[in-house]
Amino acid sequence: MAYDKFNILTSTAVPLPLENVDTDQIIPARFLKATERKGFGDNLFRDWRYNSDNTPKENFVLNNPIYSGKILVGGKNFGSGSSREHAAWAVYDYGFRCVVSSFFADIFKNNCLNIGVLPVQVSAEFSEQIFDAIYKDANTEIEVNLPEQTITIKSTGAQESFDINSYKKDNMLNGFDDIDYLQNIKGDIETFANGLML
Repeated sequence: MAYDKFNILTSTAVPLPLENVDTDQIIPARFLKATERKGFGDNLFRDWRYNSDNTPKENFVLNNPIYSGKILVGGKNFGSGSSREHAAWAVYDYGFRCVVSSFFADIFKNNCLNIGVLPVQVSAEFSEQIFDAIYKDANTEIEVNLPEQTITIKSTGAQESFDINSYKKDNMLNGFDDIDYLQNIKGDIETFANGLML
C-alpha cells in the first residue's frame, strides 16, 4: 500500500520527553486484534490519554490543545519492547509523519520506515534544544528535510543531519512500501528474468 510522499515537512511538534517508551505504551496489546491499518490512532497512548471511564487525562500532552502538529518528539529509546508493527500504524494513523528521538529501537524504526513515518535520530544535545524551543513557544516549527537529511529548529536556525538507509529514503520520497517498490521495477525484473531464460 502506497503512502504519502515525504519530502520536506515543516510543522509544529508534540513533545513527549519520556525515556524508554515501549510499544505496549504506544498501543496496548488489547487493541491488536484488527488486521487493517486503520483506527489505531484512536488508541495511540491509550492508557496515558484516557482514564478507565474513557475521559481524557488533562495532564497528558495529546490532550493539551496548545500542542499539535505532524511531528512527535520523544525521549531516548523510543519504541522499545515488542516488535508489534501496530505501534507504527498507530503513530501514522494519529497523524504523525515524523518521530524524533535521540535513540530508537531498531524494529520500531524499521516498522516506521515501512509505512511512511520518518524516524529521525538526533543527538541528545539537539533533542534538548528541540524540547526547549517547543516549551518556549508551542508554535515553534521544525523542518525535516529528507532530501538533504537535515532537521532544523526554525525559530533558532539550529540544525543537525540525520542518517537513513538509501533504499528506505528512496521509498519515502516516492511514497512506496516494499511491495510498491517491486511493482515499480516490475519491467526491469521481467527483463532480467527473460534474459536468464535465453
